[in-house]
Amino acid sequence: MKYNGGFLISRIKQVHGRLLNNFLSCKNVRAFNAEQGRILHILWAKENISIKELSVQTGLAINTLTVMLERMEQTGLIYKKSDERDRRKTLINLTEYAYSLKKEYSLISEEITEIFYKDFSDNEVEQFEIYLMRILKNLENVNNCKK
Repeated sequence: MKYNGGFLISRIKQVHGRLLNNFLSCKNVRAFNAEQGRILHILWAKENISIKELSVQTGLAINTLTVMLERMEQTGLIYKKSDERDRRKTLINLTEYAYSLKKEYSLISEEITEIFYKDFSDNEVEQFEIYLMRILKNLENVNNCKK
């Protein structure tokens, strides 16, 4: 039997990103894109986090994240500061402007979630998310190439 889970997850991610960007555009939210929304989503939940922690939470490589954070800083969404306990560490925080965008992003996210789970029962959604968490855990636990 041929399994297509990885391919389907990749396609879902692509389509989800395009749909989110489309919704943002339709709602005239031009301050950030879908990928930056992923960063904002984490920072709305917890600020004052290091780039390394943000990388882990978003699943973005540090070099990719660094470029995105530079753009977000230029557009006034975030600011960086040195950790008072460890000056080598840079902490990321949101601006008031970024906080002002949270409600609109949440509404768009809810709309997409409704589309995502259309025709699913509550039980199916719960079970599906359990499966996704298991897949994520499996993938995160692999750190070496198999030979």
